Amino acid sequence: MTQASPDKEFRFVDTTIRDGHLSLWASSMTTAMILPIAERLDQAGYEAIEIISGAQIKKFVRELKDDPFERLRLTAALTPNTPLRATGSRINTFGLDPKCMYRLYMELLVANGVRQIRLSDPWNSFDGLKRRVRDASSAGLDPVVNLIYSVSPRHTDAYYLERIRQIATLPVHRICFKDPGGLLTPERTRVLAPLVLENSNGVHVEFHTHCNTGLGPLCALEAVKAGIKTINAAIPPLANGASNPSVFNVAANARALGYSPIIDEDVLRPVSEHFTAIAKREGLPIGAPVEYDYSQYQHQIPGGMISNMAHQLSLVGLADRMPEALEETARVRAELAYPIMVTPLSQFVGSQAAINVVVGERYKEVIDPVINYALGRYGQEGADEMDPDIKDRVLSTARAKELANWVRPDPSLKEMRADYGGPGVSDEEVMMRWITSEEEVTAVTTAGPPQPYQSGTHPLVAKIAAFAGRNDIGRVELHRPGISMTLAK
Repeated sequence: MTQASPDKEFRFVDTTIRDGHLSLWASSMTTAMILPIAERLDQAGYEAIEIISGAQIKKFVRELKDDPFERLRLTAALTPNTPLRATGSRINTFGLDPKCMYRLYMELLVANGVRQIRLSDPWNSFDGLKRRVRDASSAGLDPVVNLIYSVSPRHTDAYYLERIRQIATLPVHRICFKDPGGLLTPERTRVLAPLVLENSNGVHVEFHTHCNTGLGPLCALEAVKAGIKTINAAIPPLANGASNPSVFNVAANARALGYSPIIDEDVLRPVSEHFTAIAKREGLPIGAPVEYDYSQYQHQIPGGMISNMAHQLSLVGLADRMPEALEETARVRAELAYPIMVTPLSQFVGSQAAINVVVGERYKEVIDPVINYALGRYGQEGADEMDPDIKDRVLSTARAKELANWVRPDPSLKEMRADYGGPGVSDEEVMMRWITSEEEVTAVTTAGPPQPYQSGTHPLVAKIAAFAGRNDIGRVELHRPGISMTLAK
């Protein structure tokens, strides 16, 4: 057997249990769903496994009644050979996090088995990334820095050349060329992937894209052909759609082109079966390839946000105004100096656009985040470059005058512990109470450890299902030491 050339080899980072269910299941994956397949993820040959973002903690605690830190501990114990990775540079999507709480978050990640963190600045700002890299490294995490792709008159080849050269001077573990909106085309990937590689100063480069326009798998192949050695991918049914490309699809197509993906697909097929059974049982979406949609390049709203916007408009009886809201989103984004449509800026743009449509007059009502945006609290670049007429209109409101005098709180960790903790309250609980409430955290901590999730792939479940489908059997009895079960039609 001929040995593959190292030049043709590439590897994967798994995004299934972080970005996959964020993009397709609205972050509805529980810890119990992860544990049965964690060892397989560890055995497959991944370079890292993404598992959590700060913005997901609220969902896990409030809706899933799931302890996010126990999720980390239990998964880390089952994946000793593969680094767990967190993502995100904030915890509250719309809020301005106290610095002490974000530092505590990173310390808690390390304490519970996470070894890497992928960091963003929504403006690709060198100063913002420098600060985040410093904090992550101080906490003991290996920082992976995103260079985020977007489409606008401002996001030219020269822009990306300048930003990658800046980022490459940072003491980082890796650089990730990230396309969160699935906006890259194969043509743009052929131009920008080599540009990023050639100016990365020898830092290892990853590639991360989504499939919103249907082009994600093709762009991943172009990244491989350009020489990028790590592709972020998900396992079906949590691939495609608004999620990342399928690891199976990218590996098969790359192999057909003469490349050598280093991944054990046989180990991963039961993982795909496991999550497919869960999706069917829980009524969750199964990711599928989408048709090309040029309007995505105009409004650039991430897939999950589009569905939320449609829901919000339907609540006020304006579901038929959705096309208008998407057009308005493109106008608002241009007026705000073309922010990259990632958290939190994408939420600001989309929310303001929807309000403009609902109210019937543009900027008659302005949301607080857009006012703070104009005040420079979400990046001076946006405040300086936004349309001056719109900026004047935003800052002339009575609410803007109130917020202009607001001073961002900068409490100490000791003060936060006093406000949200007390005797016997761990830092993990302090963090969760700050994000949600004491009552919601108590509901999680008193619920006990996650119960085993029995999907339809479990032998006992499959046997019971088989008996249930037979007309000649009316009663089934199961007797084992310590348990007896009777099922009757």
